[in-house]
Amino acid sequence: MIFREVEDRDLIAKARRGNVDAHNVLVSRWEKRVYNYLLRLVRNREDALDLAQDVFLKAFQNLKKLEDPDRFPAWLYRIAHNEAYSLLRKNRPEGDLDVELRTGESTSRMFPAELSLAVDSALNRLSPDQREAVVLKIYQGFKFDEMAEILSCPVSTVKSRLYTALDLLKDTLAPISARGAQ
Repeated sequence: MIFREVEDRDLIAKARRGNVDAHNVLVSRWEKRVYNYLLRLVRNREDALDLAQDVFLKAFQNLKKLEDPDRFPAWLYRIAHNEAYSLLRKNRPEGDLDVELRTGESTSRMFPAELSLAVDSALNRLSPDQREAVVLKIYQGFKFDEMAEILSCPVSTVKSRLYTALDLLKDTLAPISARGAQ
């Protein structure tokens, strides 16, 4: 069993008492994951950095409202979700530039950077709800009940969004020849 020198729950207790060092350790543990999550949602590095700072500021200010320290990850991501969607509502994009997939090539012959661009492009074609479900499950590793808490919807809705998104991604990323089209 792997355990950390100081568990999150201990850090939360100290941070609630005003210990800034404990808060800083929490931030350092979670900042990269939260930033990556936000980056996948807002698709802009500067916005994701700004939002991550806002998320941790709000988390620090509202830490006393967290009822169960074991639910800290879901609570933190809920704050991040709210911040991201507030920004997205404010700045509705006029149009996104999509990186077109190379439909004639198999993904196994693509360079890692090309494959990453193809996956990003495919993710951008999903609805925001579907994309967020994929990011929370695949990239962040949340369980369905935690995802439901973050997204404020039933587990069945989370599963529906995720499985629909995965089917769409599979269709988008599958080589043309594998789909039977030539």
